[in-house]
Amino acid sequence: MIARRILLVAGSVFALLVAPAVAEADESVLPQGESRAALSSAYFPDRVHEFVWRNWTVIEPAKLAKILGATEDDVRTIAESMGLPGQVTVQPEMRQRGYVTIIRRNWHLLPYGQLLELLDMTPERLGVMLREEDFLWIKLGRIKPACEPLRYQAPSEAAKKRAAEVRAVVEQNFGSTLQQAAEPRFDFVHQLADPIPNLTLPEPSPVKRLVYSYVAVYGDPLLNPELNPYPDGLLQRLAAVGINGVWLQGVLRDLAPGGEAFPEFGAEHEKRLATLRALVERAKKYGISVYLYINEPRAMPAAFFKNRPEMAGVVEAELTAMCTTHPAVRQWMGDALAYVFREVPDLGGIYAITASENLTSCASHGGWTSCEHCKQRSDAEIISEVVAVLEEGVHRGNPNASVLISDWGWKGHGDAPDIIERMPKSITLMSVSEWSLPIERGGIKSVVGEYSISAVGPGPRSQRHWKLAQDAGLKTGTEIQFNNTCELASLPYLPVMDLIAEHCHNLEVAADLNAMLIGWTMGGYPSPNFELAHRISSAPTQDVGGILDAIALERFGTEGGPHARKAWTLMSNAYREYPFHIGVVYTSPVQWGAANPLYPERTGYSATMWGIPYDDIDGWRGPYPPDIFAGQFDKMADGWRVGIDELKIAADIAPSDKQRAAQADLRLARAAYIHFKSVANQARFVHARNQLGDASLSPEDKTRLHGVQRSCLESELSLARELFTLSREDSRIGFEPSCQYFYLPLDLVEKVINCRWLLDHLPG
Repeated sequence: MIARRILLVAGSVFALLVAPAVAEADESVLPQGESRAALSSAYFPDRVHEFVWRNWTVIEPAKLAKILGATEDDVRTIAESMGLPGQVTVQPEMRQRGYVTIIRRNWHLLPYGQLLELLDMTPERLGVMLREEDFLWIKLGRIKPACEPLRYQAPSEAAKKRAAEVRAVVEQNFGSTLQQAAEPRFDFVHQLADPIPNLTLPEPSPVKRLVYSYVAVYGDPLLNPELNPYPDGLLQRLAAVGINGVWLQGVLRDLAPGGEAFPEFGAEHEKRLATLRALVERAKKYGISVYLYINEPRAMPAAFFKNRPEMAGVVEAELTAMCTTHPAVRQWMGDALAYVFREVPDLGGIYAITASENLTSCASHGGWTSCEHCKQRSDAEIISEVVAVLEEGVHRGNPNASVLISDWGWKGHGDAPDIIERMPKSITLMSVSEWSLPIERGGIKSVVGEYSISAVGPGPRSQRHWKLAQDAGLKTGTEIQFNNTCELASLPYLPVMDLIAEHCHNLEVAADLNAMLIGWTMGGYPSPNFELAHRISSAPTQDVGGILDAIALERFGTEGGPHARKAWTLMSNAYREYPFHIGVVYTSPVQWGAANPLYPERTGYSATMWGIPYDDIDGWRGPYPPDIFAGQFDKMADGWRVGIDELKIAADIAPSDKQRAAQADLRLARAAYIHFKSVANQARFVHARNQLGDASLSPEDKTRLHGVQRSCLESELSLARELFTLSREDSRIGFEPSCQYFYLPLDLVEKVINCRWLLDHLPG
C-alpha cells in the first residue's frame, strides 16, 4: 500500500530554494532513476515551441531567452506565432509559491542543467527538494527523463506552418481571450489576507477542531516569516466557521538546541521560535490555538552517525533512523519538546504521527527487526515508548498542552490494541473515521484505505480503536476531511453537504470525541462545509435537515435556498458512486481533469503518485475493469450535472449581497463535473487506443473504436474550453497546497490544441 501521507522532511528547504545558484556545481547529487527518453508533444512544432508555450505565463521571457540562447524578441516571436500574447505578466508568486508547478511542467523538456538555471538553484538544493520536500521525487515518478539541451534555432518552414495552425486553433476556440486579464494565480492568498470588518465569531467549542493552512508554502515559514502561513484574514475566517486550532510542521532539530549529544542541531532556532511566538499571539485573538505536527525523530544521513554508531538504526536509502532504543535520542527528543513548550508557553499542543510518513523510529516503517538494538523488541514497545517521550516532553514544558496521537500506520493500518494499551493516560488517540469501511462501487467490492468523503464513516477500525482508548481512560479524536480528499483535491471544497452532515451525525451517535483534525495538507479553506460541521457538532440534538436548510437559506437567500438544498442532495448522491480505491485517488487524472493531455500511442510511463497521470489506465483504475471505471465516473458526472442545474437556479436568483459567494460555489461545482467527466473520457479514449493495437480486430471493430475516440476527443475539447473559462475566473481552481497548481489556464488551451490535432489524425 502506498498510503503514506507526505510532508517536508528538511526544515530549511525553502531558505535554500530562494538563495542564488552557484555555477559549475556537481549535478551528480541529483537523482536519476531509470534512463528513459523524455516525451515530446507532436502537436507543437518542436520542443523549443513547446518550452515557450509551457512557460509563457510562469517564467519571464528574458529568462526563457537566456535558457535557449536566444534574444527576448526571438522568444516573443515564437510565442506570438502560436497565438500567445506578446506581452505577458508573470506573477512573482509563481516562483515563490509555484516552484513545484514549474518543475513538473519542465520535467520532460529540460535536462537538469537547464532546469537548475530556470529555477536559479544549485544541484544540492534541488536534490534536497526532490528527495525530501513532499516526496517530490516520488511524485515525479522516480525517473528524470533524458532530455537533450534546448537551444534556439530559427524555426524551419515546417515549424512555422505548424505554429500558424496552432495559432488558428487558438483563435478559433478562444478569440482574443488570451489577450485579456484573468484573475492572477495565487490571488486567493491576497483575498484571504485581511480580516473582514465586523465579522461575528462563534462561541468557543470544547471540541478541538484543527486544520492546515490553505495558503502555506512548504518549506520553513518560521525562518521566513514573510511566507506567513496564517495571515489574520485566514485566521478570522477559519474561526468564523468553527475552527479553533491550526497546525504547522515542527522539526525538532530546527526548533531547539541539541545539547551535548547533538551540537549541530538548533541553528537559528531562536528566530523560528520568535516567529512561532508571534503566530501564537495573533491566533489567540481569534480564539485559535497553534499546534505543531510532530513526526520524530527524523532520520539523518549516514555521515551523522560516523561518531555515533550506537545510535544508528534502520537504514532506508541515504537515511538512517535515530534509534530510539538509545537513551540519548529519547532524552534529546523530550528535552527539545520541553524547551519549545517553555519558550512558547501558549502553544496548543502537538499532533503526532509515529508510523508511516518520514522514517523516524526503527518501527515507523515496519522494519525494526533489521536494527540490532530493536530486533528483540516489538513494534508496540517502540512506538509506545516514542509516544511516552513526546508526552513527557510536552507536559514538562507545559502541563496544559494537548498531545494528540494518531494511529495512522500502526500495524500497517490494522488493529493495534497492544499499542493503545501502552499509551500514556493524558494523550488523545486520533483515528481516521472512515478507515477500513467496506464499500461496493459498480459491483466491485473494496475497502477504504485513505481519507474519503464519498464513503461515509465511521468505519470499523476507528470505532474499535476509540472503544479501546476509552476503556483505557484515554480521550479520543478523529482525523477527517470535510472540504476535499485525494478523491478530488484540486478544488478548495465540494458542495456535497449531505455527505458531510451524515458523517458528522454518525460521529455524534457513535463516538464521544474530544478533538477533530479536519483535513491534512489539503482541505483547509474556510468553507460552508466547515460551517455545517461546526453547527452539527455544536447542536447534536438539532435536526440535521434543519441545519442544512438554514445554511442554504443563509448562503442563497429565501428563494434560492431550496434549490441549493436540492442541489447538495443530488451532488452528494452522485458522489457516492465514486470508484474509490487507493490507486484511483493517487494516480488517476482526477486532479488534472481536462488538463491532462491525451497520447496517440502508449507512452510507456507509469502514472505517478499525485504527480503525472500520463496514459496509464491500468494504474488509474485500481481493481475496476476499464469499462466500469469509466462508467462510474460517467455515472457520477451525470448525477452531478443534474445538481448543477439546481445550483445554477439557486445562484442566479440569490440576493445581490450573496451573489459573489453563490456564483463561486456554482463555479466550483461546474469544475468538479468537468474533472469527473474528463476522467471517464480519458479512460475510454486510452482503452480504445490500446484495443486498437490488436492486429486481429475486424474493420468494423476498428471503426467503432475510432468512433469512441472521436467522441471522447470532442467532449474533452468542449470540457477544456469550459474549464479554461472557470479557472481564469477563480485562482483556486487547479490548486492544492502541497502540489501547488496541477494545471494553469494555458494548459486548457493546450488541451484543445492536443484534441484538435488528434482529431485531425484519426482515421475517417
